[in-house]
Amino acid sequence: MRILWFNWRDIKHPDAGGAEVFTHEIMRRLVKKYDYDVTLFTAQIPNGIAHEIVDGITIIRNGGKYSVYNKAKVYYKKYKNNYDFIIDEINTRPFLTPRFVNNKHILAIFHQLAREFWFYETFFPLNYIGYYFLERRWLSYYQEIPTITISDSSKEDLKALGFKKVLMIPQGLSVIPLDKVPQKETNPTLVFLGRLKKAKLPDHAIDAFSLIKKEIPDTKMWIIGDGYMLRELKKRFNLKDLTFYGYVQNEIKYRLLSKAHLILVPAVREGWGIVVTESNAMGTPAVGYNVPGLRDSIKDNETGILVKENTPYSLAKSAISLLKDRNLLLRFSSNALAFSKQFSWDDSAKAFDKIIKNVF
Repeated sequence: MRILWFNWRDIKHPDAGGAEVFTHEIMRRLVKKYDYDVTLFTAQIPNGIAHEIVDGITIIRNGGKYSVYNKAKVYYKKYKNNYDFIIDEINTRPFLTPRFVNNKHILAIFHQLAREFWFYETFFPLNYIGYYFLERRWLSYYQEIPTITISDSSKEDLKALGFKKVLMIPQGLSVIPLDKVPQKETNPTLVFLGRLKKAKLPDHAIDAFSLIKKEIPDTKMWIIGDGYMLRELKKRFNLKDLTFYGYVQNEIKYRLLSKAHLILVPAVREGWGIVVTESNAMGTPAVGYNVPGLRDSIKDNETGILVKENTPYSLAKSAISLLKDRNLLLRFSSNALAFSKQFSWDDSAKAFDKIIKNVF
């Protein structure tokens, strides 16, 4: 089975996130375990080569952030006979394959609606055009296309837009969960993990930390991740016991997660919230905003807390309630660790392969 897979970024892109991890982990297993031939067409990366093979996946890079979509169309028209079917992965802007792919099956992958992202990550007037017009118009072409998603939240969003064939696969996990809740830091320790961009609301997490310190003065916080807000956040928040780690290797990331007591997860919305499950695998529960995606990855009052209001104050209040109740925090930590053990990329790839064979 020869797949041509369109996505705006690949795993080596400097802005790669959870969606790109998902894509790569699924693709490499389809190649290795299920004998697929997979070609990923994606955007160029700084100092990156135009054609390479990574984990058995053929990666072709052409075009930039905006031009990759037209470049993909040109590539398809030239080489369409080399492929059996097309995967169109939608991240804000789709490739609109239903408009130019004929006589071949299309499978769409959809992590989350953009919705509020338009107002956080784009500027006027594009934010209003995107929110009120573009997204709905773009996605209308996919209503009859079989579409994979990873959370009930995204499934309901798609059905509300008229999607007829929404298929679910379980979220994967790139780390083996610990056997038991590990020894934590002596002082109460919070962590924020993710791209430092407006839609992730890292400033809300730090605002919450400053409120928590007023109640629990010896609390500290680690910010893990890089992004365009890093310099601004360092300049804006000169707080004691606040450490910016920037980008770190996975080994360091998981070690820090295992030592933290809580992860704070404010966000505009998520497809799932893989940082929650990664933290859970290290025995660390989450306190997060009650938004799509996080409603799926956080089991409220069991593996973490979904706050009553999506504000730094409410985030801080819920975190304080756990930090001051060691028995409750330990119970949430144990529940979070147990919950994480049901996720694996092998199971995700198996479900993906089954969908392809059943649908096509």
